[in-house]
Amino acid sequence: MFDTLSDRLEGVFKKLRGQGRITERNIEEALREVRLALLEADVNIAVVREFIEHVKSKALGQEVLRSLTPEQHLIKFVAAELAVVMGGQARELDLKVRPPVKLMLVGLQGSGKTTSLAKLARFLKVERKRRPLMVSTDVRRPAAMEQLRVLGAQLDIPVAESHENEDPVDIAERAVKRAELGGFDAVLIDTAGRLQIDTELMDELARLKAVARPHHTILVADAMTGQEAANVAQGFHARLQLSGVILTKLDSDARGGAALSIRSVTGAPILFAGLGEKLEAFEVFHPDRLASRILGMGDVLTLIEKAQQNYDQTQARELERKFKKNEFTIADFAEQLRTIRKMGSLGELLGMVPGLKKVAGQADSEETQAELRRIQAIIDSMTHQERHNHLILNGRRRARIASGSGTSVQEVNRFVKQFEQTRKMMKKFTKLGGGKGLMRGLGLGR
Repeated sequence: MFDTLSDRLEGVFKKLRGQGRITERNIEEALREVRLALLEADVNIAVVREFIEHVKSKALGQEVLRSLTPEQHLIKFVAAELAVVMGGQARELDLKVRPPVKLMLVGLQGSGKTTSLAKLARFLKVERKRRPLMVSTDVRRPAAMEQLRVLGAQLDIPVAESHENEDPVDIAERAVKRAELGGFDAVLIDTAGRLQIDTELMDELARLKAVARPHHTILVADAMTGQEAANVAQGFHARLQLSGVILTKLDSDARGGAALSIRSVTGAPILFAGLGEKLEAFEVFHPDRLASRILGMGDVLTLIEKAQQNYDQTQARELERKFKKNEFTIADFAEQLRTIRKMGSLGELLGMVPGLKKVAGQADSEETQAELRRIQAIIDSMTHQERHNHLILNGRRRARIASGSGTSVQEVNRFVKQFEQTRKMMKKFTKLGGGKGLMRGLGLGR
């Protein structure tokens, strides 16, 4: 995420690293580089100009702490301003209205609107304990209606009836009525899109909004389109008065122009980020956390939240006990691999840990993924008894596992050796109190 921008900014700060003290000259030189990095990231030029002015006035206008190097001094203000530009703190979607709360999603064709609507419905159901109803008013694209029905079935979320020969307003009115009578407390309305903004599209959306009177009108924008996403947001906002924005494909955006421009250009906050194709790959947008990740400082809070969602406290304490007693088995190891995969890609997780951004870039490589597949195949070829007691793995058993997993005996031996080293390391770690500290740090222990 934003790798190009991150690498450019890292280079700017690296140049400051060898300079002993902060001067107006070295700060101004660094800010010229920051400006270029932002422009290359396709950030709106007016946003870049204001950004540099704000950072410069703060960096040169405050008393400098003796403990800070020039690099640390500038990073402090760049991080703060990045967060401000993207909206400051996360904005909670206001659901405190008389149910059903009505949410209308708009956007260009291909932005991921229908999938984002399903992701938002899942978020409301799982995270906010709501009972949502979805509906498609995209009468020009029957495939969108069918897509929403399929997604609804996957998520076990009802989808209101709609047909291509109907008026979108009639469809929305009928869905709202069904929600009111059926005890649903949220209605999510999918709308038509175009390849670009045109008068016909805006007229239809304005008419739909006037009749349906949604509590929130949310734009779905493709982060990969950079500054163009901000221009699109500006066009929609001028006509429809957006409540907020969902940025899709944020995990694949190397530049960051959309995330760093939309809030300043429109005034509408970025509410959520789409981070992949899976329906659970959808998060509340945290400007301060993303600013930290852009500058290679990690995102420990999001990592903790992911761990809390996937780990049971009882399981965590049992795992800690097994490490201490040296009872951690290959079966336990396999379970941890499954849990980590549920949390997201390995590269994404490592990217949230301060100082591991470079390693994270290699974690999802084909070589790493092939090694993980080999390990999984080796474990799957073991018997229940072998997974729970690796000490019985003699030569004959290892040959059978190699044959069953399509690997060599040497590869099986290497995995067993790595497992034993991990076991010893974690036992030492927990004896030193590190395991407890780790569990507490992840919000899992007492």
